[in-house]
Amino acid sequence: MGPRPTFLSVVIPAYNEAGRIRDSLRQAAAWLSVPGRLDGPAEIVVVDDGSTDATATLVEQEAASLPAGGSAVRLLRNGANRGKGYSIKHGVLLATGEFVLLSDADFSTPIEELPRLMEPVRREGCDIAIGSRGLVESRVEVRQPIWRETMGRIFNRIVRAATRLPYRDTQCGFKLMRRQAVLPLFRAARIERFAYDVEILYLARLAGIAVREVPVTWRDVPGSKVHPVRDALLMLRDVGRILWRDRRSRYGRLAPGA
Repeated sequence: MGPRPTFLSVVIPAYNEAGRIRDSLRQAAAWLSVPGRLDGPAEIVVVDDGSTDATATLVEQEAASLPAGGSAVRLLRNGANRGKGYSIKHGVLLATGEFVLLSDADFSTPIEELPRLMEPVRREGCDIAIGSRGLVESRVEVRQPIWRETMGRIFNRIVRAATRLPYRDTQCGFKLMRRQAVLPLFRAARIERFAYDVEILYLARLAGIAVREVPVTWRDVPGSKVHPVRDALLMLRDVGRILWRDRRSRYGRLAPGA
């Protein structure tokens, strides 16, 4: 009898995360490896986005040190800095799990929140569950600086008006997906940086894929790579590109198996 198929892949994009990647991997691997917590093996896929520090080396060391029988850690390399969206796409396309959890390296939403997202995906007929800081039931335990919160609210309002997506928070870095259902979306996706979330959710709507927005616990962790003004403008430009591609039928077939 061969090894059990991978149940869950946790995809983590990483750029110059040497200061926290080791602790993040240890905490996630320990939680995922508790017997009975998941219905099968888990893997953690770290996608190094051309880091100039020791991120890749630390991931390889951690992968080699983990005990057999627990969660495995894999390192993928972009080779150069391509962006968060490119890294996520790289990880999802090469993941092996039935389900894929997308998480930031800092685990601002702790791994313990995974069951909140797993419930609607496994039991309630949707293929994507997105963690949200914007719902009444959400718990923001450590807030961002007020100017970051304000920029985030403005961006969300513009996105909702431009795309008609209904979500209160597209940018929370904690999303669970049924991998086979979303593979066509990631193959079609073109946004390489921070607006990748908007593109995937927009493509999900085009494909008729059900999405559930789920309240989660979230804690701001210092060290964000997002520049509040420059990257916000680039994200808005990318939202415009998403709409332009859709209007010119550039995304092609998006149904599962396409």
